Order: sequence, then structure tokens, then C-alpha cells
Amino acid sequence: MTTAQASPPAPPSDGALDHGGADGGPGQDARAPGAEVPEPVYTQLEDWLIDYFLPMFRRTLGGEYRWCAQWWQHGEAISRLTSLWHAWEVLRLQPGTGIAAWYRDHLDHQLPILMGARGPFYQCSETAHREPHEAAVIPAPERWWDLGHEDDGPVIRADPEGPQAEPGDAGGGHHAA
Repeated sequence: MTTAQASPPAPPSDGALDHGGADGGPGQDARAPGAEVPEPVYTQLEDWLIDYFLPMFRRTLGGEYRWCAQWWQHGEAISRLTSLWHAWEVLRLQPGTGIAAWYRDHLDHQLPILMGARGPFYQCSETAHREPHEAAVIPAPERWWDLGHEDDGPVIRADPEGPQAEPGDAGGGHHAA
């Protein structure tokens, strides 16, 4: 099992766990000024995934469950796994029901999405990575997101240059900002 290392952790955007406190200092617990926060078990997402997550949460792959050996090429998977890891590091320390809360509030929600047939690995198999299709986007026309009067909130208007409503389209070409 990989444990916390003596070298300083990488920034959180790099997949590392940051235990900064209320003043931003490492090792400080925001709930109790001056109290030390226990070191994390894992300092990198990949270590948690390989040493804990995958051995613990085994599923028969194919059909309902998908996995990609190149999981690190899927931004959504990285985000979901990082949220699971960070929550696990915190809740594992809660006496009594901490891990039960992690299962209920985190894993039981994320796992079916993460490994589901329509999740981030939907086009992959355990042996083949396929780059997911990114949805197309057309930027909004200039001034589309301009706000109306301060107390009126966003302006809701038809786009004079945009597509007209198709038959059966209840939207009528109107867009909320």
C-alpha cells in the first residue's frame, strides 16, 4: 500500500490532496485553530485508485459496467474519482458512521455514473481506449448575455438572428440568459 510521502504534495489540480486549513496553511484543521490534521493515507489520486478503489470495488466489466485502462484520459472520470478520494480521506476519520456516509453520499451515487454504460467510459473497454465525442457548440451572438435593468434580472428575448422554432418546439426561439 502506498502511504503519505515526505515530499510536499502537488497542487490539487494535479490530482494531489491538499489539507490546507482556514488560514491556508497545511496541517491546520479549519474547525479547531492550531489542531493538527492527520496525514492522508494517499497523496495522489492514482495511488488511491490502484491500491484501494479498484481492488475494493470490483465489477464484472462489459454490459452494465465499463472501465478504461487509460482512465486518466477522461476528464470526467478524473473529476469524479478525485471527489470520491477526497471525501474518503475525510470521512474515513469520522468515528462511527463516516465510511457509511461515504458509501451513501458519495460512492453509491458516483459509481453507477462513473462505470455505467453511459458514463465517461461508454465507448471504451478494459483493453481499448476510444476518445469520447465532444458536443458541438455555437457561441452565443454578441450581447446575447447582456443583462437588463439591475432589478429586472436577465433579459429573456427572442434571438432576432437565430434559428426559428421548429414545429412542435414549445420554446418558440426564446432563450433565457
